Amino acid sequence: MTHDLPKPLPGREPARLLHHARAQWYGRGELWIFGYASLIWRQEFEAAEHRSALVHGWHRALRMRSRVNRGTPQQPGLVFALLPGGACRGVVFRLRRETAEAELEQLWAREMPTGTYDPRWLKAQTPQGEVRALAFTLNRRSEAHLGRLGDEQMLHILRHASGRYGSTLQYLVATAHALRERGVHDREIDRLMALARRHGLA
Repeated sequence: MTHDLPKPLPGREPARLLHHARAQWYGRGELWIFGYASLIWRQEFEAAEHRSALVHGWHRALRMRSRVNRGTPQQPGLVFALLPGGACRGVVFRLRRETAEAELEQLWAREMPTGTYDPRWLKAQTPQGEVRALAFTLNRRSEAHLGRLGDEQMLHILRHASGRYGSTLQYLVATAHALRERGVHDREIDRLMALARRHGLA
């Protein structure tokens, strides 16, 4: 099955957003990436170092419509995003200096095919001290942001939504497993996993 990329959102050209992120990084030392979902268990880049990390002011939520990676325009799926408020535990990855440019471009192609996320440089607290890391956040005013879904709507998506990287269900299960391995407890993920198990999906 092929998954054609939709056109970028108006005013959200990925190349322009990448240029802006690069401009904020250049001359500021190492390039760190904050992973809070699939970047924890499928980086697709070679990290020189990784650390557990805590970001304040943002929380992980399965509220972002996915028409490419975990769904299609006909049957959108869901992916996690960082939304304002609360705090989020995840992992920061330091990219190797010699490959950071190329790795960032590949990461952009994966995470920003239609320019949906708002890339931000956030302060991440680690056991070794604070680092400034690139994170993919979502504005609640974005057309890709969904409010809280009822269980029946969520179950429909978990049963049917699949995109170029697999299904929303696979994505949820892999994220839950990766966080559990790292001792990170996320109550909403635990609730969604329990819902999936009750209905024979996980």
